[in-house]
Amino acid sequence: MRRPKTTGIWVMAFALGLTGCGQTSAPPSSPPEVGIVTLRTEPATLTSELPGRIAAVETSEVRPQISGVVRRRLFTEGSLVRVGQLLYEIEDAPYRAALGNAEGALARAQAAINATRLQAERYRDLVGINAVSRQDADNAEAAAQQARADVTAQRAAVQAAQVNLAFTRIRAPISGRIGRSLFTPGALVQAGQAQSLATIQRTNTVYVDVTQSAAQILDLKEALRAGGLVRGTNDSAHVQLLLPNGKTYPLEGRLQFSEVTVEPTTGTVTLRATFPNPDGLLLPGMYVRARLVDGIRSAAILAPQQGITRDPRGRATALVVNAQNKVEQRAVTTDRAIGNRWVVTSGLKPGDRLIVEGLLNLKTGTTVRPAAPQQVTRASVPPRASAE
Repeated sequence: MRRPKTTGIWVMAFALGLTGCGQTSAPPSSPPEVGIVTLRTEPATLTSELPGRIAAVETSEVRPQISGVVRRRLFTEGSLVRVGQLLYEIEDAPYRAALGNAEGALARAQAAINATRLQAERYRDLVGINAVSRQDADNAEAAAQQARADVTAQRAAVQAAQVNLAFTRIRAPISGRIGRSLFTPGALVQAGQAQSLATIQRTNTVYVDVTQSAAQILDLKEALRAGGLVRGTNDSAHVQLLLPNGKTYPLEGRLQFSEVTVEPTTGTVTLRATFPNPDGLLLPGMYVRARLVDGIRSAAILAPQQGITRDPRGRATALVVNAQNKVEQRAVTTDRAIGNRWVVTSGLKPGDRLIVEGLLNLKTGTTVRPAAPQQVTRASVPPRASAE
């Protein structure tokens, strides 16, 4: 017996009804949550980190003033020496002989002066009675004057011989630490030679010569003139030193002066600071970085670095949330870093809500739900900015 076709139709309709009852409509998606930081102005001390080299306040290259053979070396390499301390002895036999020769010539000149003086006096008496000619009297007087001049010359020769003899004992011209000796006993040294015997450096206080670009100096002067930057009264002359191992030197230095000319090959200006060095930690020639105070910016905008990104062309950009909770992109200009924040000079203003979290796949115009950041908080670092 055949079933009616209407029965199959009702079965299919019932199955479709069951399928439709299992489907539910998807709820509308909620706006993405982003972490924001509300920007505000605050004072910040701006500093610059500049490369530099350490130099001793006094340096003396010990060189011989006479020629001869080194007899002895009388100091320990690397030790502290005092001014006037005996360092080297040069063989002095030739110079003692020269002094004796000069003293003998002086004695002869002094003996001759008496004879010529007496003869000149007698000729003056005889010329009055026409016993000798006027010419003979004049010759006797000239001989007496020449004898006196010879004594003066020979006395100077004795002094020169004494000076040369004293130069055989080479003494320290300054106090300081002496380096290695480049000549050993038995070596021949000569007056005016290019190579020094040793070098003495006074390093209880050292110079730090740093270089700063002329363009940066002009920018600072313009900022000071415009009033956006104020020169600090107490810290402007203070300098901190960063050592090659990354640590900060415990003692502060002071800025002494700035060079009056710009180096034409590099376009930089040299600044000199002095640092106390009681423990001898700072060595001449050491490469360091000096942190100098440029001034105080009373109303600086400091943006967390997580909120500043770069576009494909390398320009700094930031995403902010407007009053309608929509995302806006801003082109910003940063001056320097202060801890984990950037000093922003344009593009952002006080009250802007900067997005610092949830930036991934975020587009301009997207409606977002702002919230407090979970990891990024306002930095609790001292307001001191640094420019490379």
